[in-house]
Amino acid sequence: MDRFICIHGHFYQPPRESPWLEAIEIQESAFPYHDWNERILAECYAANAVSRILDSEGRIVQLVNNYAGISFNFGPTVLLWMQKYAADAYEAILEGDRQSLENFSGHGSALAQAYNHMILPLANSRDKKTQIIWGIKDFEYRFRRKPEGLWLPEAAVDLETLDIMAQHDILFAILSPGQAKRVRLIDGDEWVDVSGVRIDHTVPYRVSLPSGRTLSLFFYDGPISQALAFEGLLNNGEAFANRLLYEFPEDRSSPRLVHVATDGETYGHHHRGGDMALAYALHSIESSGFAKLTNYGQYLENHPPMHEVEIYEDSSWSCIHGIERWRSDCGCNSGARPNWNQAWRGPLRVAVDWLRDAVKPAYEELAVRFLTDPWAARDDYIDIIVERSPDRIGAFLERHAKRPFDSGDEIKILELMELQRHAMLMYTSCGWFFDELSGIETVQVIQYAGRVLQLADQLFRGSFEPEFLEHLELAKSNIHEHGDGRAIYEKLVRPAMLDLKNVGAHYAISSLFQENGERSSIYSYATVMEDYRNFQVGYAKLVIGRAKVTSKVTRVSTSLCFGVLHLGDHNIACGTGEYRGKQEYEALVKEISEAFARADFPKTILLLGKHFGSSTYSLTSLFADERTKVLNMIMEPALREAEASYYSIYEHHAPLIRFLTGSGMPLPRGLAFAAELTLNAKLRRAFQGDGLDPEVVLPLLEEARLAGVNVDGTSLGLLAAGNVEHLAEQLLEQPDDLSCMETLNRAASLVRTLPFEVNLWKTQNICYNIVHTHWSKFKKKAGRGDGSAREWIRKCTVLAGNFWIREPESSASAHLR
Repeated sequence: MDRFICIHGHFYQPPRESPWLEAIEIQESAFPYHDWNERILAECYAANAVSRILDSEGRIVQLVNNYAGISFNFGPTVLLWMQKYAADAYEAILEGDRQSLENFSGHGSALAQAYNHMILPLANSRDKKTQIIWGIKDFEYRFRRKPEGLWLPEAAVDLETLDIMAQHDILFAILSPGQAKRVRLIDGDEWVDVSGVRIDHTVPYRVSLPSGRTLSLFFYDGPISQALAFEGLLNNGEAFANRLLYEFPEDRSSPRLVHVATDGETYGHHHRGGDMALAYALHSIESSGFAKLTNYGQYLENHPPMHEVEIYEDSSWSCIHGIERWRSDCGCNSGARPNWNQAWRGPLRVAVDWLRDAVKPAYEELAVRFLTDPWAARDDYIDIIVERSPDRIGAFLERHAKRPFDSGDEIKILELMELQRHAMLMYTSCGWFFDELSGIETVQVIQYAGRVLQLADQLFRGSFEPEFLEHLELAKSNIHEHGDGRAIYEKLVRPAMLDLKNVGAHYAISSLFQENGERSSIYSYATVMEDYRNFQVGYAKLVIGRAKVTSKVTRVSTSLCFGVLHLGDHNIACGTGEYRGKQEYEALVKEISEAFARADFPKTILLLGKHFGSSTYSLTSLFADERTKVLNMIMEPALREAEASYYSIYEHHAPLIRFLTGSGMPLPRGLAFAAELTLNAKLRRAFQGDGLDPEVVLPLLEEARLAGVNVDGTSLGLLAAGNVEHLAEQLLEQPDDLSCMETLNRAASLVRTLPFEVNLWKTQNICYNIVHTHWSKFKKKAGRGDGSAREWIRKCTVLAGNFWIREPESSASAHLR
């Protein structure tokens, strides 16, 4: 075989975690998902782990792991998030790489990536090195092998970066065809100009590096990659496969590789169903016999470069001006706001460059007191980032710390490392990629800079913030209300900054709404309740207590005392302060509780201020997710009361509402709102019940139709999907439970009639596994006359039909599409 095909997906999202919580807070723009990572996981990362190949009737014939058949890289920060919050998809990605080792002669398809997607040609040499080392070590920790290739963020390249990669045993990289300048035969004399996207992309090339080392480069097929990403080629898996197969030149004198590279999110997030088009294309290529799937490592071993290439340095795949998109108003943007400019990019770049360079001498001066080599320690810190266990921290300190050191020194070492981690996170490329300074991605990198400033203030003499803000002020927003970078920092960054007192306040306020008043962890902080006292006068509550709060990241810790007064609804006052011994604490408890016992609430609030000074907080001090949860609890009685009132109005006037709707007359707003609130509330309760009873749901839907009510399809669809998924999981645990299967079938039949979309992806996966795991066993029993088995086959056939799954006996002869 001399024709080979490789499809590469660059799967990446920027780190979205709060620098202070190490977790992603709710992002409303990702609704109905909690945040954008969760949304893209569902639409793309998980979808490609369990993709579908369909027959001509749209039924699932096979579930496949696309990662086993393609070349891919994942951003390390995305994998870190998935490891915590999406373990099934995370393990499927690792399994895809393990399968690819078997498929491609011991060459895994996963590539490493420079750690947090920094534009490496714009980085200094030290940051380039750390980014590459972190990317490689993160890869080795997850995939349990050494990477052969490394993805360059935005394919942005210079020779120094390639040289550092080669020094760390990376064999190849992937670039766009427009980044090639000229080529010649290895050891040849005559260079051929291939600028203007004229390079032969079907063969690998060797690039010579300043150190004398070499690296192999692959230049992907630009037109097909463009068609995949932007021209609808993924609308049809067969068209995708054919486009790749027809790309081979007629000259078959030497092996040829047709390969494409796009953002991995193309397959499902940017193009709905793109994962299935990919799955079908892979199947079609492999079945055709015309070409063979491969990955870059396998192809390179069998077909080493015969040509040498020179590249355009400081070039990339997503900016026609080189790398200007990440430092100037070059004209590259999303196109959504043609009247906006991106002149803010330059001052933002200057600001973070200044901050990086300004903290460097102070870092070196302090770090050398504790560490044998501060920069080698930074390179090695990735060993802790991937897994913050006591053993790993201990091993890191054993390797790098000078002796002797105490717990205070350990905290300082970890704070120094965190300062350097955030000093690199603040260069994440998405901060410059989009259109507006106040955009979510840009604010994120400014928050990382804010964490650097906070740690620098704690570690070093003097403050770096004033001069940083002077630089940042020169970055101007396109939105008048945001003004400039300084204003955005004050509005969106400073309020997000936390210290242990803030965490203690969150702990204290949220304890009012915990069943046992205690929790052992708040995001990246460990908490230990040391004392907790409840007082109540009528509807008013007071809690006073002590708690120890410890950062799981830096291990800094403090004991705090707190008092929280809740006067009902959203009226909450909280104070926190350092614990200063039993005597002072008991005096505080006595004075505040006595005022509260007299129902002297104004005095109680004054005493909170007296004992805790300016460290007072309210409900708005809660972290976003917890604030939403608590507000929902507070609002629940009010919402029940409102719902009861509108229910009474609706029931009393239902005949009139139906008459007006049937007559084509517009409903008065009051009656329309009463009908909408009441019927959607009834439907929510019906969809929350067990089994989705059609005898309850269908009459309610008909009632809503007659009343002219628009049902809340998004919320009801989520409830229905969760209900059906729960039934499927019950059946998975007991696959011979015919009653459960019947209930699931009834629910599925109902879902197919609903006037809104219900996402059954997870349920289909579960049912596919049930059908294909147990069908053969029950079929054999049924053949021997087992009546229960025959009934199982009958009901399972219905189940397969309800969830568009082809039964195993007919899958082999299926015509795929």
